[in-house]
Amino acid sequence: MIDELKNGIYWDNSAWDLIVFGGIVLIGFILRRFFSNSFSKIVFRFIPNELISIQDCVQLIRKPFELLIFWIFFFFAIQNLHIPSAWHIQPIENFGLLYLIEKTFESALIFTVTWLIVRLMKVVILVAQEKWNGADQKSKQQFIPFLNDLSMVFIITASGFVFLGRIFEVDVVALITGLGIGGLALALAARETLENLFASFTIFLDLPFVVGDNIQIGAISGDIEKIGFRSTRIRGADGNLILVPNRLLTSQSLENMSERDYRRAKYTIQCELNTKPAQIEAAISAIEAFIQEDPLCKKKAPKVIFEGFGAYSIDISVTYFVQTKDFAKFQASKQAINLGILKVLEKEKIVMARS
Repeated sequence: MIDELKNGIYWDNSAWDLIVFGGIVLIGFILRRFFSNSFSKIVFRFIPNELISIQDCVQLIRKPFELLIFWIFFFFAIQNLHIPSAWHIQPIENFGLLYLIEKTFESALIFTVTWLIVRLMKVVILVAQEKWNGADQKSKQQFIPFLNDLSMVFIITASGFVFLGRIFEVDVVALITGLGIGGLALALAARETLENLFASFTIFLDLPFVVGDNIQIGAISGDIEKIGFRSTRIRGADGNLILVPNRLLTSQSLENMSERDYRRAKYTIQCELNTKPAQIEAAISAIEAFIQEDPLCKKKAPKVIFEGFGAYSIDISVTYFVQTKDFAKFQASKQAINLGILKVLEKEKIVMARS
């Protein structure tokens, strides 16, 4: 009975060939988790100082590698199978069902390998995030999203060329050469995009600011949230999101508020023309003393002077420096000082001028 089953022919295939096919597929399905865990451990050995756990590494790599193992075992399993002649299917070299099945398998294999490479890149990004974690690593932290985006572009582009070459049998070398010849036209058509891309590299090399810095460029001010290929995201003081092209950030003057130790406040108090000199003198002394009492304004003396005469006012100029990089703290100190100045003016019975 066993010999008859072994020597029997089913759909132009021996029973033994069908058993071998099923056995190889089953073995691949059973061992895929073992191979995946082993591969993850090998990758984990190259990670210095155990910056991430082995569980995180396995979790990222497991699914694409298991799928890749399955495709490999499936490929070896079908090598000895034959298509029944009664089906009258075209040879694999000609366009037909076998041809489509082969291209579908190759497409699935390319997709799986690409997925695995993307996940390996995710491991690298995760290691970089843990290694560069800390307030003193801001310049490196902002490079992580850029590195992630750049790697995705290269991986997907390379995968696309492989897909075109294997599936559609496109001459990839000729295609790349053609793109090189047409590069000038492409550069002219995408001039602004290329300018923004090169500007992003300039930002990462010169480091005029890092993620989290507060900057002022023209009428735009806010905190840097992300530096991308084309633009930089800035979160304004009122919470609005501003997208600024990178070429503008490198082509005009930019003030990094976070790099200065002090923030300056300067304004003019306009008093009525009938204000007496004694009131002005008393107000100037009281305002200076009050500003110096603020804990963030002690290291730099304020400048409160009788500025001069306006058309309808006597002007007092007030300038002081708040020792902080935090805009919120600066605003809080400024508000406290402004309220104090109002109390001084009220005490000295000084009336603000009206235009």
